[in-house]
Amino acid sequence: MGVAGSGKSTVGRLLAERLGWPFLDGDDFHPAENVEKMRRGIPLTDADRLPWLHHLRELVSRSGSAVLACSALKESYRRILSGGDPRVRFVYLRADPALLASRLEKRTGHFFTRTLLDSQLAALEEPTPASTAIVVDASQPAEAVVQTILAMLPG
Repeated sequence: MGVAGSGKSTVGRLLAERLGWPFLDGDDFHPAENVEKMRRGIPLTDADRLPWLHHLRELVSRSGSAVLACSALKESYRRILSGGDPRVRFVYLRADPALLASRLEKRTGHFFTRTLLDSQLAALEEPTPASTAIVVDASQPAEAVVQTILAMLPG
């Protein structure tokens, strides 16, 4: 989880490969209306995200063990995604806003534009220390991030 530009897809693919699990990129499952809004620089609302989040939860529950790349910006979103399953772990890729902006400015061919970063940062509810989320510095190379995550996963 994390805002755009934090490396969710890159890290998620690598992590899924190391674990031998399927990888699901939440961006691939946005309805066309959501994609068009973001392409036009319009932030998604909770109402826009809720059906998408429920769909992602369904996909994860059907696949068993999987790695899902998803912004999961709010605690309420994470509750939906976990479905109350205590085995679900969230990994928060934390990064400085300047690094995120720099990465997004270099990104091509994606519907999420740099102009939406501020809205994601404003909506972000970082996991609390009491949560079971793994918090990782996303400024590191992706392979180092994956190694940190693997070292912190239970069992």
